[in-house]
Amino acid sequence: MTVSFGLNFSAGVFFAPVAEDYGIGAGTLAVAAALSTAVTGAAQPLVGVLLDRIGAKRVIVAALLLLSASYLALGAARGAGQFVAAYVVLGGLGFAGSSSLAVSTLIARAEGDRAAPALARATIGINLGQLVVPWAAAGLFGPLGTRGTYVAIGAAGLAATAVLAAAVPTDRQVAAVPGAFGASGASLATGGGGPGLPKRQSLRGRGRILAAFGLHAATLYAMVLLLPKHAVELGWSAAAGGSLVAVAAAAAVSSAVTARLVGHTAPERLLPVMHVLRATSLVLAAAAPDPRLLVVAAVLFGAASFTVIPLTMAIVTRGLDPARLGRTLAPAWIVHQGSAGLGLALAAAGHAATGGYRAYFAAGVGLSLFAAVLTSTTESAARTAARTTASTAALASSASTS
Repeated sequence: MTVSFGLNFSAGVFFAPVAEDYGIGAGTLAVAAALSTAVTGAAQPLVGVLLDRIGAKRVIVAALLLLSASYLALGAARGAGQFVAAYVVLGGLGFAGSSSLAVSTLIARAEGDRAAPALARATIGINLGQLVVPWAAAGLFGPLGTRGTYVAIGAAGLAATAVLAAAVPTDRQVAAVPGAFGASGASLATGGGGPGLPKRQSLRGRGRILAAFGLHAATLYAMVLLLPKHAVELGWSAAAGGSLVAVAAAAAVSSAVTARLVGHTAPERLLPVMHVLRATSLVLAAAAPDPRLLVVAAVLFGAASFTVIPLTMAIVTRGLDPARLGRTLAPAWIVHQGSAGLGLALAAAGHAATGGYRAYFAAGVGLSLFAAVLTSTTESAARTAARTTASTAALASSASTS
């Protein structure tokens, strides 16, 4: 999570210096970010199949190699075409296989319905990546320049991936959870079900939580990738603007607090609070009269936004068969990444029309409040969905033995 999210979300730190050194406009950069996010979303079904067939370790290592290589390619790019191709293809595919779908699948398989605290702890990896890489990039711009910084961070990513490849154990075989789809002791490699059991499971009954997840994504990437550029347009230096990503990451250490809270409080009760905090941060980003209030916006946004992901996954994975989690969770991440790409595209369109990002941040306030409303009604629906999943599996098992 540290390597994957550090490399992916630090892309926004480079936008201001890239616009100057590469001659690429802000609109082109925002569109490239949107296309990269779309590629990540479109790749989720394939990633889900690979997670179930060959295991999370192989998928994550291969994806991190692609993501690190994207930084090396960006450092060598000549012209907007090469830059966009490296960012969209290598970066998009690399993040698709090394981010939350893969990690959520790995943790949920190990922890089952008690995954919420572990997922919240894993989010600290996201925070560390966003804390270390943006500050490293901001410090390297001076001595190495933009291209040299890309190469240095890409090389560091490759080195970290090599360490992970050697240190992370190979996926163990996973038996299906009794009462869940495919409760047949199917292995991770095959993902198959027993005789008479359903070959697929779905996220039916989780519509509201998935809709809120999409609304979350529509502002998550826009804030993380575009807030530094927004700060520069308000008079900050590129290095100071880039530090806002690290500030958000530092504030997101609240994930450690969340990990403790979910041991005593249902994730459904925490989610609406996080979305309201996100709405507050977007108000500041959109309307703050003093640019220094962007620091407060970054703190609130970091504290709330990255906690939403593990809380949502804890709810969505409840009652699902771990042997098929990769394929089952893929639609959730298609929704998330598709919404993120659409959000970035709309932010770019708004920037072209108004010359800034304030209008989109203001729209994000409404999106976040709507997500709060949706999640405030998810507790009973989510538990009903989990019971439906178990009941369907029980019926299938009964039919197969009759």
